[in-house]
Amino acid sequence: MDNPAKFNKDAKINWYRCQVDPQLMSELMQCSDWQGFRQAGGHFGLWCLTGTLAYLAYQQITAANWPWAVPVLLAALFAHGTVGGFLGGTACHELSHKTPFKTKSINEFVLKVFAFFGWWDQVWFRPSHIRHHQVTVYKAYDGEVVLPQTMAFKDWRFWLAVLAWNPINTWHVLKTYYRRATGRLDNDWYEFVLPDSNAQLRRQHRNWARFTLIGQLLLAAIFIATGHWFLIVIVNLGTQYCGLLSLLCGSPQHFGLSPNVPDHRLSCRTYTAGWLPSFLYWNMQYHIEHHMFPAVPFFNLPRLHQAIADDLPPTPHGLRATWQGILEIHRQQQFDPNYTFVPKLPQSAGTRADDALLEREAALAN
Repeated sequence: MDNPAKFNKDAKINWYRCQVDPQLMSELMQCSDWQGFRQAGGHFGLWCLTGTLAYLAYQQITAANWPWAVPVLLAALFAHGTVGGFLGGTACHELSHKTPFKTKSINEFVLKVFAFFGWWDQVWFRPSHIRHHQVTVYKAYDGEVVLPQTMAFKDWRFWLAVLAWNPINTWHVLKTYYRRATGRLDNDWYEFVLPDSNAQLRRQHRNWARFTLIGQLLLAAIFIATGHWFLIVIVNLGTQYCGLLSLLCGSPQHFGLSPNVPDHRLSCRTYTAGWLPSFLYWNMQYHIEHHMFPAVPFFNLPRLHQAIADDLPPTPHGLRATWQGILEIHRQQQFDPNYTFVPKLPQSAGTRADDALLEREAALAN
């Protein structure tokens, strides 16, 4: 990781923006408690449902039926882990923008619930992600997403994590939270977005790590003391296994695209997806739209996509088509590590938005 001195704060970037009718944009930027409850409640409820099914499947296993009961349990755990894989980074990402709920106190409460069960560092992520929107994949400015990215397809630990559970990753999470709880940060980017000069933010970060770690350990102790130890697998670890769908949805965001360009159409990727990935992924497959207009809530991104579709690169339809493109880029990068995919852009005249405006919109502080 780069030295924090190499992360600069003096960005002056005028980002390209597609033209959108002002009245329509005003409508698209409206937050909604109903939409927030529908999405967050549905997502968390689905996670609870799959967890309940997994626990019931576990309880049904006997010496006589294990040849078929264990596969049922594994299938239920795969479904539970699949839903849980979107609980932290995906849900907390949108909640950190403060756009899902109109009532901001509700938004903050739901963010903390998702972050607790998803082991998500929401205190660090918000300033980091606002910065990411302000200077998207600009080297020496954006430490959250650094291009080029790589795929560890030949590493068995990669497949263990996405298809089952890698205990090494869980151990790393526990060690990381312990370090954060004791005031030690993980890397230079953390030091940059949580500077020593901001004692209040550092304290909030430390306290959140302590709350998460102690709370999770207390839950685990209760599960063991009450004879329900398997709930540790479902609740405490329920977001740390079977992350295949999360990988398939999230990796295309910036993979193989261009750094250091003031146009999100060249540094972000939009694709369409079926209803279930769209629901679990909170519509973040519309990633160009999200970066270009971060104050638009997730539930209005499909409408925004329709409004600016003529000014976007060709949109892959479905995860299969999207990953055909990703794998081709990956193959090209095996021969040329500096290869980037540059999509064809329409000949159109948009507007411009400076990085300060994107910073305000990403924080919903305008």
